[in-house]
Amino acid sequence: MQNRLLLVEDDPHLAAMVCDFLHENGFEVEIENDGELAAKRIVHDRFDAVVLDIGLPGMNGIDVCREVRRQFNGPILILTARGEEIDEVVALEVGADDFMSKPVRPRALLARLKNHLRKSDSQMLEEDQIVVGDLIVHPAKRQVTIAGTTVDMTTAEFDLIEYLAIRAGSVVARKDIYVDLLGLPYDGLDRSIDLRVSRVRRKLGDDPNQPTRIKSVRGVGYLMAK
Repeated sequence: MQNRLLLVEDDPHLAAMVCDFLHENGFEVEIENDGELAAKRIVHDRFDAVVLDIGLPGMNGIDVCREVRRQFNGPILILTARGEEIDEVVALEVGADDFMSKPVRPRALLARLKNHLRKSDSQMLEEDQIVVGDLIVHPAKRQVTIAGTTVDMTTAEFDLIEYLAIRAGSVVARKDIYVDLLGLPYDGLDRSIDLRVSRVRRKLGDDPNQPTRIKSVRGVGYLMAK
């Protein structure tokens, strides 16, 4: 079954190029060039993932992501032409799963999309669960609960917490998290995993200054405490 993807891009040449490439690689792609219309379609249509440009008429990509994030749990990958760190930080803070700077590298985009969708498509036994204290990760339901209360997670956030929970009690290197979750070599500069950890901590109620669930190991990576 093909994954359905909404490409939100107002540059017709770029949109056509990306659409053709993803279609050739097994995606069903629809294109939208207006931010406000895109927000409505993301919420109401059944897309598996969204690739979203920041600079859009009607509503910019950051605002679109912020508006739809609570109702759409699939991967959202944001494109930015400026390549400025502030855009990347804001994109992740409003719930984007990933970002890429233009010009778009189609093969890198494809690799990231496949990695974000990989676990969404996996079939796991319903009774399987990962228990770390009062934190329970349900892989089959792609659900996280703390003391019985469900915690809303995006696709990327769930992938991270599941990854750390499986390895609870062990230090996991930042570069290993990056390679395993994004499928790309770590360049030593990308902060997307750090920002994702910050978002997950916030949702878990973990004190960012003195975290007790997901601890930072200076110069190495992260540890989920048992």
